[in-house]
Amino acid sequence: MKPARYLGYTGGTYHIQLEFMLIKTLIVLVLLAILFSLFSGMIFLVKDKGQSQRTVKALTVRIALSVALFILLMVAFATGLIQPHGITPG
Repeated sequence: MKPARYLGYTGGTYHIQLEFMLIKTLIVLVLLAILFSLFSGMIFLVKDKGQSQRTVKALTVRIALSVALFILLMVAFATGLIQPHGITPG
């Protein structure tokens, strides 16, 4: 079953709209930014031995990015850009 936002069937392949790839790329980039912030917070914690605010700032950025990603996923789902596929019973 194809998602509702496919352009259609032509010549043996389905053409996916550009917005599908853009939203997926954006999701991956935000996930990478979250990981970068998490690891930078770990490095700041080890280097500074808890004496500076850099760890707190890095983890605050990670939380903000996580909330932004959650909102992005909800908006993308509501607009039909992404669709959950679930787990089908065997």
